[in-house]
Amino acid sequence: MTRIIEILMYTLKPGSGLDFHRIMQNVSVPLHIEAGIDVVSYGGSLHDCDSYHLIRSYESESHRLASQDIFYASAAWKLGPRADIISRIEVSTTTVMALTQDVIDAIRASVDLPKADAQSA
Repeated sequence: MTRIIEILMYTLKPGSGLDFHRIMQNVSVPLHIEAGIDVVSYGGSLHDCDSYHLIRSYESESHRLASQDIFYASAAWKLGPRADIISRIEVSTTTVMALTQDVIDAIRASVDLPKADAQSA
């Protein structure tokens, strides 16, 4: 089965990587999960603690767009971590591609983010 993945890459403001990760881990990723978004991987880069990635998986491109419209319009996002996250990002880039579920699961396993912990039922 093929799914759509979205890879977001962030260049963070100098020295903000640890705080950014704390916000992602404790607030943003749990909100993603509650919204039914499959978070495949997230974290700092091995080469620079102020470079960060977030990989999300969707059933289709239309599912990606609809899920994000709902998520980013929610009060939980707007009144929650939005300002703290955006204030730490200097540059954000996005790549969207199709991958098989096996490849997505291999990425998930390589970063030790269990599927049950990364998506809602």
